[in-house]
Amino acid sequence: MRISDDVGGRIGAYVDQYSEVRNSGERVVIDGACLSACTLVLGIVPRNRICVTRRAMLGFHAAWMPGPQGKPIPSAVGTQALWDLYPQHVRRWINSRGGLSSKMMFLRGSELTAMYPECRSDDWIR
Repeated sequence: MRISDDVGGRIGAYVDQYSEVRNSGERVVIDGACLSACTLVLGIVPRNRICVTRRAMLGFHAAWMPGPQGKPIPSAVGTQALWDLYPQHVRRWINSRGGLSSKMMFLRGSELTAMYPECRSDDWIR
């Protein structure tokens, strides 16, 4: 599975999708933006089946739901669900930056490749 330019969406849909990937044994290549609920891949697919390219960028923020007129309303339950699924090393990184909030924080470059291996070209050209 190749992730590129995924802006996220409903938490449940990502849990379902990544659970299928985990159960299939498929590898995941992150090659571009993986934002919001997309980042759940880190907690659902085993770490040894995820690699990142130099273009990989993960964006984390607290969960929200659309309120009246579509205005975002923070969701404590959704944020806790995200938190519970993230692996410990990702939680530490998030906490070192002040925790999940409405502001997006980005994990990329050397910080990301310190946590996940860089993909070899034969991993992701297919």
